[in-house]
Amino acid sequence: MPPQQPTITSTTDLPTTSAKWLSLHQIAYTDQTGRARLWESTSRKTRSASGIDVVAMGTILLHPSRPPSTILVLQYRPPVDATTVEWPAGLINPGETPEEAAVRELREETGYEGRVVETSPVLAFDPGMTSANLKVVMVEVRVGEEGEGMPEQRLEEGEYIQRVVVPLGELYERLVEYSRREKVVVSAKLWHWAAGLEFARRWGGGWGEGAGL
Repeated sequence: MPPQQPTITSTTDLPTTSAKWLSLHQIAYTDQTGRARLWESTSRKTRSASGIDVVAMGTILLHPSRPPSTILVLQYRPPVDATTVEWPAGLINPGETPEEAAVRELREETGYEGRVVETSPVLAFDPGMTSANLKVVMVEVRVGEEGEGMPEQRLEEGEYIQRVVVPLGELYERLVEYSRREKVVVSAKLWHWAAGLEFARRWGGGWGEGAGL
């Protein structure tokens, strides 16, 4: 029997001193005109020694006889009270590099073993609200002809993650379809990447007639 649908039972204000994962700050600063201003922000209490909070894995799945695909994860996120469609992601453990964390988190969340092919610069999550940052690590996964089924996940207690393999050529339209479902939200970083692929395909030959507009 599948797990029941998560349900929020209450929401209360939480003092920073009682929070395990996040801190809330008031920032005093002087703007470009010399005027004193205040800003509210959050930060993670779990930032690694590398200075990076989170690693997200842009996974490219290569199969001998199928088009290149990517692996998406679907999981319930209480802050939005919805199932989100994302790339695999996770926190960086003490002593890990972002690349090491990416390989480990991919194995845990999806069961797949991958090879790091590229790492992004440090990227801002939501700079108007939080100092949280991340790196996107592109990971290549090669699957043999015999790899018809998905490998076993290594999830932690309390994690419920559904895996979906989507051909890159279908990714944008699949995310559009997901976004139309009730209580489903697509991750911004995944949407931006998929939209970039789609718009490059449509407009790669230039703007105007014949460019898919």
